[in-house]
Amino acid sequence: MSSIRREIYYVLIANKFGLVGFSIILAFALVAVFADHLAPYDPYEIVAPPYTPPNERFLLGTNDIGQDILSEFVYGARVSLYVGLTAPFIASLIGTMLGLVAGYLGGVVDEVVTGTVDVMLALPTLPLIIILAAYIGPSLNNIVLVLAFFGWSGFARIVRAQVLSLRERPYVEAARAVGASGFRIMVKHILPHVIPLIIANMVLSATSAILTEAGLSFLGLGDPIAKSWGQILRRAQVGHAFHQGLWLWVFVPGMGIALLGAGFTLLGIAIEERVNPRLRFSRK
Repeated sequence: MSSIRREIYYVLIANKFGLVGFSIILAFALVAVFADHLAPYDPYEIVAPPYTPPNERFLLGTNDIGQDILSEFVYGARVSLYVGLTAPFIASLIGTMLGLVAGYLGGVVDEVVTGTVDVMLALPTLPLIIILAAYIGPSLNNIVLVLAFFGWSGFARIVRAQVLSLRERPYVEAARAVGASGFRIMVKHILPHVIPLIIANMVLSATSAILTEAGLSFLGLGDPIAKSWGQILRRAQVGHAFHQGLWLWVFVPGMGIALLGAGFTLLGIAIEERVNPRLRFSRK
């Protein structure tokens, strides 16, 4: 437990990137958790005439149908965090399982997994994500599944490469010599050494998931019911926010996407530096 606390200290406190990134994520997480108490109005409720300019009652004004933009923004934090955490987590589970099996067993299994990974990485991801999201329907969970489907290959490649360097280590050979099964060796002796690298890449992948969800929602392929930041930007574009003088309608959700993405990126860099000391030394 003390070693875990030490790692947390070095990532979240001693590392300035980790401290700033975690602070940003924590702030948005608190907003998402307490959205019911922080939002001044129900984001789906019509509370004023359309295009009401910012004032003491509506700090960001109202949208084209009279809903409070600030309340929409507060609830939008839930959607971005949900996608940013869920999609990379599912992708990491799939990629870790396949990477472990391919790296440890080798042979035909490794060739099949590696070939599939190479094909997935060679595909034009963004156009296919747009096509698949449009085909299966506008739903938040569908977007998560699409992002996980196209995201697992990167995790599989990273885990496989790490397993190839670990499977010949003396402690693995010793476990094999005493009759430990392949499953036990992968789970007990190899996986713990791979988990920090998986976490680092999962955090870094959250930024891509958040940006992709926002882009899909802006294009009209997201959940039309969910109050996501991308959906807010789409409504602002359709409602001619700048022509109405409501520039905050665009600026605030755009800044939210940028800040949350930056938070995950900075935290991922801090974790990656801890996992790979060569990055830390090269930066110094």
